[in-house]
Amino acid sequence: MNDVQLVELLKGMVRIPSFSREEGPVADYIEGWLRANGLAPRRIGNNLWLDAYPGSDKPLLLLNGHIDTVKPAGSYTRDPFTPSEEDGRIWGLGTNDDGASVVALLGAYLRLCEKPQPYHLVWSATAEEEVCGRNGIELMVPELGPVALGIMGEPTGMQMAVAEKGLMVLDCTARGKSGHAAREEGVNAIYEALKDIDWFRNYRFPKVSPYLGAVKMSVTMIQAGTQHNVVPDACTFVVDVRPNGMYTNPELLALIKEAVSCEVKERSTRIGSSHIDMAHPVVQRGLTLGLEAFGSPTTSNQAVVPFTTLKIGPGQSSRSHAADEYIEIQEITSAVETYVALLDGLEIQ
Repeated sequence: MNDVQLVELLKGMVRIPSFSREEGPVADYIEGWLRANGLAPRRIGNNLWLDAYPGSDKPLLLLNGHIDTVKPAGSYTRDPFTPSEEDGRIWGLGTNDDGASVVALLGAYLRLCEKPQPYHLVWSATAEEEVCGRNGIELMVPELGPVALGIMGEPTGMQMAVAEKGLMVLDCTARGKSGHAAREEGVNAIYEALKDIDWFRNYRFPKVSPYLGAVKMSVTMIQAGTQHNVVPDACTFVVDVRPNGMYTNPELLALIKEAVSCEVKERSTRIGSSHIDMAHPVVQRGLTLGLEAFGSPTTSNQAVVPFTTLKIGPGQSSRSHAADEYIEIQEITSAVETYVALLDGLEIQ
């Protein structure tokens, strides 16, 4: 499959609105396009994958890009669903995030499958990434079996995101006892909350990521009281926690609950942080190719999978979710070459 065909696939994807949880039509299009080109995709929900050697007992290496987009910004000056090509660029919603990765990974998959590899290679295009939906990659992965390594295509300028921040939101409640504000009675729940709020503000977890820094905790909302002359018996506050790849969300949650006296309830622990060992063969191969390693502040499908991942893809994160999104055609073609150089003959466990 040549570069022109990959670009045409991308243009076809842009023409079909594919907002998160509404990816059915674009999944239909990609599936039909693959079949028309002699490939045999498998599908569950709006998630597609290609597996040239099903049943292989080699370590599984998964290539993944996502087919959903955010809604176009109101400041677009071009039709977001018309893939115009000018001066070596393709303009349109989803070109940079994440269509370019989808098609570049497909090109790399077909190249890598031209000869035996020491791993079992699967290409995938999945839904609901932008909303961390449960009917995206999480729906597909059980169909594959254990995954040894995931290459997550996202716009990183084809540099290696070796760590990615996660997210955990906590609802906290400090308890007191109501009473009349004019008399020395009751236990003020706001004052009870202050010591825990101070802990969230000042505590530093000991494990610091060389790429993402420390775990960050921020109290972002607070509410208490019913009227001015009643001592409040409850004070609730919300904490935004950004894990740094050195702790899992459940580990952080357990440490937080042990440290504070207020009630702590997590909204979810699904959106985890990620960190790949710098000694991993794929990272070492990338470094020898001159690729740079960095920590990513944005989340991706890495956040919801349980296996080792590396995030790398064509395009720039700064273009994602911005008006007049575009991708350079050269970014796609060079990404295919970089993926092949990074993965050809790679030994993984």
